[in-house]
Amino acid sequence: MDDAKRRAWWWHKQALDGRLSSKSAGEVLAQTGWARSVGGVGPYLTLFSRAGISREAADAAAANLEIHELPSARGCTYVVPACDFALALKAGQGFSDEAEMKVARKLGVTDAEVDKLSAKVVAALAKGVLDTDQIRQAVGGAVRSLGEEGKKKGLTTTLPLALGFLQSAGEIRRVPVNGRLDQQRYCYALWKPSPLQKSKLTSDECCTDLARRFFKWIGPATAAEFQAFSGLGVKAAKDAMEPLKLAAAGDDSEALMFPEDRDAYRAFQVPKKPQYALVGSLDGLSLLRRDVSSLVAPEDRGHEMLASKESKAGGALVDLPSHGIFDRGRLIGLWLFDPAAESIAWSSFGVKDKALDRAVERTQEFVRSQLGVRARSAWTVRKAARQRSRRCGRLAGRDNFNAGAWQWQPEGCPTLAEQPGNSRTARQRSQRSLATPEM
Repeated sequence: MDDAKRRAWWWHKQALDGRLSSKSAGEVLAQTGWARSVGGVGPYLTLFSRAGISREAADAAAANLEIHELPSARGCTYVVPACDFALALKAGQGFSDEAEMKVARKLGVTDAEVDKLSAKVVAALAKGVLDTDQIRQAVGGAVRSLGEEGKKKGLTTTLPLALGFLQSAGEIRRVPVNGRLDQQRYCYALWKPSPLQKSKLTSDECCTDLARRFFKWIGPATAAEFQAFSGLGVKAAKDAMEPLKLAAAGDDSEALMFPEDRDAYRAFQVPKKPQYALVGSLDGLSLLRRDVSSLVAPEDRGHEMLASKESKAGGALVDLPSHGIFDRGRLIGLWLFDPAAESIAWSSFGVKDKALDRAVERTQEFVRSQLGVRARSAWTVRKAARQRSRRCGRLAGRDNFNAGAWQWQPEGCPTLAEQPGNSRTARQRSQRSLATPEM
């Protein structure tokens, strides 16, 4: 496969060419893949970059349960379309909830104790939507502190265990207190009817359906890339893919795709004119396969903004080092939002024209006017990410850009650290921003 054509094909499959511009949030996610969410603005950027969907429209879709944030593949949270609620929940079972339970057992928590607490939580929510404080008051002594040892393990009480299992089972769902996807303060509600109530998906069928979605979203892709996305073992991933009858992509790689997609690919023509888009660092274009190197032209791979220990050692670039600027699937630059200046700091790999300026201005206006920002300090980012963020700011002419001192947060929304009952582990998972890479 020609590299430029393959990048443009992924671009097309991800609908970054505008082919879904008139579609709803649910349709976009169904066709291009679930949007990774870590309490940040990633899902909004995903929907805006593909279909021009406003924040208000995305929030309305969430309120109407056309889309919803759920524990999904590998137990990670994604914003998922309604048609995939059951599949996403089933695919996420046995990952993060079971991992936390293993920790809890070492702290003396029993399965029976969590089951009893879960039943009390369900009974409390039968009376209406409650936040964690209200749930804790309603269930009384059924919730217990896990003491200093629990704090060290990132598990302060038994309540998160019950809430996690109930969410994974589709019995309850989280409801953002202000209806927005980019925050970490929730209430909880019973989910009736549950998406899993009428689902007859077996575990094997779930894995195969997940593989079917994956290769439709981002094929050609390798078995190893699907395995990483799904969290399955080597054999389980292979068994899940077998019923799909995937075909070799037609090059020397191990990439696979559906036969009908291969035929469409052969007839596909790379657009002659540039098609620019600014996407988040957790965008499906790069995150589904986690092989950013394949989206970088050979002449750009030594660029200063992409420098890292891995690339210096000859390794492949796996994740975006910051938010990305793409043209027909090719990574051509990086961007950050500078809250102090209320503008985008960006730099490209030598590409600059009026069309790119317009794309930057369009995203800048969306971020500034619709997402809202509250800057706050005292946030520690991964050292390498912080250095690359500063490098991007410097190359964009923002020498005083402080990548480690700002975090995007919806206006008026308390930070996760300010909320009661949140574990250290959950806080660490939630620390993602627009001003720094969402790793």
